[in-house]
Amino acid sequence: MSEADLIHRDEDPGAGAGRYAPSPTGRLHLGNLRTALLAHRAARERGAPFLLRIEDVDSGRSREKWVEIQLDELRRIGVDWDGDPVRQSDRHELYEAALGRLRSDGLVYECFCTRAEIREAASAPHGESPEGAYPGTCRELTDAERAERRAAGRPAALRVRAAGARVLFEDHVCGPTEKVLDDFVVRRNDGDFAYNLAVAVDDAEQEVAEVVRGADLLDTTPRQLWLYDRLELDPPRRFSHVPLMLGEDGRRLAKRHGAITLEERVEAGQSAAEVRAELLRSE
Repeated sequence: MSEADLIHRDEDPGAGAGRYAPSPTGRLHLGNLRTALLAHRAARERGAPFLLRIEDVDSGRSREKWVEIQLDELRRIGVDWDGDPVRQSDRHELYEAALGRLRSDGLVYECFCTRAEIREAASAPHGESPEGAYPGTCRELTDAERAERRAAGRPAALRVRAAGARVLFEDHVCGPTEKVLDDFVVRRNDGDFAYNLAVAVDDAEQEVAEVVRGADLLDTTPRQLWLYDRLELDPPRRFSHVPLMLGEDGRRLAKRHGAITLEERVEAGQSAAEVRAELLRSE
């Protein structure tokens, strides 16, 4: 690989904290539970603290009723944690402070694009942006153009000027991974803070040394590493993106595959201990 703007190497996390961070939007499926077990085991084998963080920053989808249900599911398969769970909904001041730092450095701008407009612009035959990347439509709007969009009632998200930075990191499971960054969202147009900003701030503030999560989140890590760098925060020393659980058809585990939650497996006659053993065998 050619030289990157930002490089993060896989380092021994030592006795630094591990964590699991579920979103309270429903029951945890078996893939979620397996990731929790692997993250828990990795921390405990190192003699490290294991933290639980409730990622309820998405106010439109998060529901309080799922918090206790998810905590109970984790306990039943043998996952414990140190201290009380932390909630992202209690940490808005931290995210606002990080956003303020990015603003003061001139790295944030308003984006009025809808998803449909982004898809349309990305599919145009200009060839300037990687597939799926934000093409920078609102990056250089004038003050008058921004005012016109606000007057039309178009809500604005906030994006960072990543300037096509190339980030290379070494994942403990997936190996070297490189990504050219587009200008990604740090605050959504509904006012909620975006996942990447919240996670970067949280992991740094909680002094997380090792992140174990699903391979579907591998693509988010370069964006978070860029934020650690710009915010002068210490990133985790190790990232481990574990393979997703698949159904019998080889596709990502989903409701179409039948009993995919702990509750469904127990109703079918399995004990929580048997489900735990099955999940650990499937890694």
